[in-house]
Amino acid sequence: MKQRLGLAGLVVLLGFASGSAAAQDKIKIGVIVTLSGPAAALGQQVRDGFALGVKDLGGKMAGRDVEIIAVDDELKPDAAVTKVKGLLERDKVDFVVGPIFSNILLAIHKPVIDTRTFLISPNAGPSSYAGKECSPFFYVTSYQNDQVHEILGKVAQDRGYKRVYLLVPNYQAGRDSVSGFKLDYKGEIVEESYVPLGTLDFQPELTKIASLKPDAVFTFMPGGMGVNLVKQYRQAGLADSIPVLSAFTVDESTLPAQQDAALGMFGGADWAPNLDNPQSKKFVAGYEAAYKIVPGTYAMQGYDTAMLIDSAVKAVKGDLGNKDAVAAALKKADFTSLRGGFNFNTNGYPIQNFYLTKVAKRPDGKFQTEIVQTVFENYGDRYAKDCTPGK
Repeated sequence: MKQRLGLAGLVVLLGFASGSAAAQDKIKIGVIVTLSGPAAALGQQVRDGFALGVKDLGGKMAGRDVEIIAVDDELKPDAAVTKVKGLLERDKVDFVVGPIFSNILLAIHKPVIDTRTFLISPNAGPSSYAGKECSPFFYVTSYQNDQVHEILGKVAQDRGYKRVYLLVPNYQAGRDSVSGFKLDYKGEIVEESYVPLGTLDFQPELTKIASLKPDAVFTFMPGGMGVNLVKQYRQAGLADSIPVLSAFTVDESTLPAQQDAALGMFGGADWAPNLDNPQSKKFVAGYEAAYKIVPGTYAMQGYDTAMLIDSAVKAVKGDLGNKDAVAAALKKADFTSLRGGFNFNTNGYPIQNFYLTKVAKRPDGKFQTEIVQTVFENYGDRYAKDCTPGK
């Protein structure tokens, strides 16, 4: 599925230029995210956040019209490779933005990088490309996968939770999440449950949790998996006795479906809708006006990705032919991030703040995550030391 129209609809063809010569001068950006199935809400937030960013730029970067072509990776690596090759070979995009899931990134990374096209991930940040396999053609505007989970491991350690149950999907990001949690947590792991990606029935795991009675549960369950887990966790009567520390399980992509079942559950993030700075407040208001839902980190990172690309295009005065110059401009990250302080480490992954968040219900009845405390400040990932700049 390819989408090219309407900010208020699916994706955008922004600043359409008339005439064949002008059409050739458009900057083409391919967005490849999950837009179908239980995880579709995640991809929609990235897509819409990115589209809003381009709209706020007036549909242009350095005077050149911008065309966004969005495709659904279907959360299938083989389909994603086919779709991204279409963006590269047929649509001849200048940048590829995406994906959501690390298994999809692992599939499309080489096909994109091999063509010397810039790949910017607004969500997936596996350890695979943060160290020795870093590339001047790959950038991440979210985090290295371990980092968000490190937040919860540190919180569990600081709060004195002696026994913790771990529940994650069995794929790269799930394994990274466990590694991240364990960096600071030194207590007992009573069980590590790895479930297939896309699991929606958690009764076997909930039975184990009830039996083992841990001090807390750490989980990473994005999209529809998180919706079902939280509802089933609350229905099982566990929410009031065993606290949940989660990443991407209770956030703005899942809260519209989880609602009261998620109240009081904790998360880790690089941003939340109540972050107190002018650019973030403007973005939240604009996103809610356009899409009628509260934006999450996926949307924020999508928006920041648009601003990052714009900063690079402006730096090279719209001339994308000099790849080294574009890479240097991207690495500089000369834009105002919605999250405040933001710069790239040597590996193209961010150095930024990380927060503990908690689900709250707003006076207007909508649900959002809110910052409880800052856990890490100006924090870079532990793999960057293995990256050789300019490789």
